[in-house]
This record gives sequence, structure tokens and C-alpha cells, in this order.
Amino acid sequence: MVLQDNFYRRLSEFLDLRFVYQECKKIYGKTGNPSIDPVIFLKLVLFGYFENIISDRELIRRASDSLGVRLYLGYDLDEELPWHSTISRTRGIIPKLVFEKLFDKILQMCVDKAMVGGEKQSIGSILVKAKQHLNP
Repeated sequence: MVLQDNFYRRLSEFLDLRFVYQECKKIYGKTGNPSIDPVIFLKLVLFGYFENIISDRELIRRASDSLGVRLYLGYDLDEELPWHSTISRTRGIIPKLVFEKLFDKILQMCVDKAMVGGEKQSIGSILVKAKQHLNP
């Protein structure tokens, strides 16, 4: 149902984020209610970056409504995405330095595959100067 050349289909085919589990191992506890999967969280943040979405409510609304994004996230049609408040709470759990390190690495993976380019990125609704990743 998702076209072969869909951006998020292509992204899901090359974006291997298994390394995130090791990076977040100390942050995520083993007791209590399970939290949002760190890979899903970072994929949602990246989706927000690509679509210039700064509201967590809008992020989940738009992700829920897109077959391509659901494929990218690994969610079935009838599977409910995380609550917007879970996204907000997760932003507070991951230390800023860890988040920036992970996001920069993931963004670089996208640049290496010629999926993105540019000079600015939005993180947590604050516009910051991005590292220049493109080679001439």
C-alpha cells in the first residue's frame, strides 16, 4: 500500500537504529510500566524534523494518518501509536548530550544516504544551527 519510492519506505530500508538500544541502556529502567521504545521515539523525532513538526500532538496525529510513516515506525494499520504526552516525557528522560549525540548520528546516516541536506535543524522546537554535513 506504500509506494516503492515513498520517502519513509526508503528510509525504513536503510536506517538501522539498533545501536540506540546500547546507547540508551542506562537510561531505561527494567521496572515499572514499559516506556516508549527509544528507536520509535527517535524515529518520531526524525519524522518531526523532516516534516517541520514542533508539536508532539501534531507529530502523533500526522504519523497516525500516514501509511508510509507507519511502515517506517513498524506499526500496523490498527496499532495505536504512543500518546503525545509519552513523547514529551521521553524528551525529558534522555539527557540532552545523549539525545544530541544520537540525533546527530542518525541525521548523518540520512545525509550519507542523500536523504537530507540543509543548514538548520529543529530540536525540541528550538531552531539551532546544524553542522554542515553535505560534501560539495
